[in-house]
Amino acid sequence: MRPLDEEETKAVFEKLYQYVGKNIKHLIERPAGEGKDDDGHYCFRLQKNRVYYVSEALVKRATNVGREHLVALGTCIGKFTKGGKFRLTVTCLDLLAAHARFKIWLKPSAEMSFLYGNHVLKAGLGRITENTPQYQGVVIYNMSDVPLGFGSTAKSTQDCRKLEPNAIVAFHQADIGEYLRTEDDL
Repeated sequence: MRPLDEEETKAVFEKLYQYVGKNIKHLIERPAGEGKDDDGHYCFRLQKNRVYYVSEALVKRATNVGREHLVALGTCIGKFTKGGKFRLTVTCLDLLAAHARFKIWLKPSAEMSFLYGNHVLKAGLGRITENTPQYQGVVIYNMSDVPLGFGSTAKSTQDCRKLEPNAIVAFHQADIGEYLRTEDDL
């Protein structure tokens, strides 16, 4: 497990910035709260093309484990593709939901459609954060404020008001149903 280099850090922060904006500062400066001193913070580490969000205290403890024996450490927030692009995974949903700038709430009738990997349609839109721009990262919730996944908006908030019911409001990127759909790969 190693720290991210400059290009990797830039790619990770650009992707996270789409969802949390300036709240990205809170991800790094969040106190770890482990052990006697609460001075430890969180950091990003790379292991086998996967980026983990982990406390510095846990990183220090993990140095006793060899790289070949270390499977995972902390929360996997995403991975680098073979082409070098960074993709967020559904495991980072809790972090995104806690710090998200823009949110979409789904009607109960549209929840299952989204959890099966479909885009969010205007007919299934319950609410949307005001002044959400087009192609902005959003966290998608049900009406009980349970995070279901994330994606990006296809239209801005103002454009959503004029759309027909079967128009796409948000593009699907990841959802909690992926745990079941990709069970064989895990």
